[in-house]
Amino acid sequence: MWRALPPDETRDRLLLAALAHVPFDGWSETALAAAAVDIGLEPEEARHAFPGGAVALVTYHAAYADRRMEEALKEADLAELRVRERIARAVHIRLEQNAAHREAIRAALPVLVQPGNGPHALYSLYRTVDVIWFAVGDKSTDFGFYTKRALLAGVYLSTLLYWLNDGSEDSQATWGFLDRRIADVMRIQTARGRFARFRPPGAELLRRLREAARAAADPMRTRGPRSPA
Repeated sequence: MWRALPPDETRDRLLLAALAHVPFDGWSETALAAAAVDIGLEPEEARHAFPGGAVALVTYHAAYADRRMEEALKEADLAELRVRERIARAVHIRLEQNAAHREAIRAALPVLVQPGNGPHALYSLYRTVDVIWFAVGDKSTDFGFYTKRALLAGVYLSTLLYWLNDGSEDSQATWGFLDRRIADVMRIQTARGRFARFRPPGAELLRRLREAARAAADPMRTRGPRSPA
């Protein structure tokens, strides 16, 4: 079974070097080999660092971006912000940190939707929304844990796609789009609170989404609901 690659200094260096080649060579062995030359490694060492090839490199890039976002959120002053503002700040940071590599991210999408790469795509999306919720202080242990992540996954993915095609100054149109999507989710959450015993038909699907992601991840990084202390 596929497993996500753990953080590693050599992988980080290869990834950052590869990003300069991806707009021309795509997420490919060619880009990885060129990155190896750039940082003084043999191509075989690069292939050993990313044994899964292009999709391994794409998935590692997503996890690397999550780590950077998580570090930035630790430094951000979120205490005085409402939950929706914290979420918006997190997504804003995640996208802005990668603004210089927008074309590389665009090129990653066709890789993730290829047959057989579903687990990689699920893991990457789940991990991003999981990191965001924990970083903004979510402590849910009930079914809300799943619904929050499923709803945020929709918000994040739709905002990412909008951002990739946004030509507005400083991506202002994207931030307006993000605020509207979060407002929609908050209305759903409010309505859900009025029917606390209702479990939507997708409950089992949400559980499987988390399990698929956890199967590929380091248990310390992709987390499930915590039992009350």
